[in-house]
Amino acid sequence: MTVTSVTSTSSTTSSSSTAKNSLSQLNSNDFLKLMLAQMEQQDPTNPVDQKEMLAQMAQFSQLSNSTEMNDTLSTISSKLDDVVSAQNATQSAVSALSASLSSGSTDTQTAA
Repeated sequence: MTVTSVTSTSSTTSSSSTAKNSLSQLNSNDFLKLMLAQMEQQDPTNPVDQKEMLAQMAQFSQLSNSTEMNDTLSTISSKLDDVVSAQNATQSAVSALSASLSSGSTDTQTAA
């Protein structure tokens, strides 16, 4: 008995408008699309092992958390850079003011 495919894979491949050139450009949506395609295309008489599926989901979760943590750390680093810049500007202003006041006090002392 011959079984023909009823589903079309063109809808899943055409949904991505841009081509991805490297694995670093893949995101969580791509992973979910691949997992869904894998589940749709698996042999019903020999399904994917549940342990393997759970391992893939755990890896996805770990990757997602790692990516989120990286974004958070980048934001914190940027804000710390802003604080250091503000601190340096304040230190320069205080030094200039201090120098101005000390030179001004010597001028008033010599004038008296």
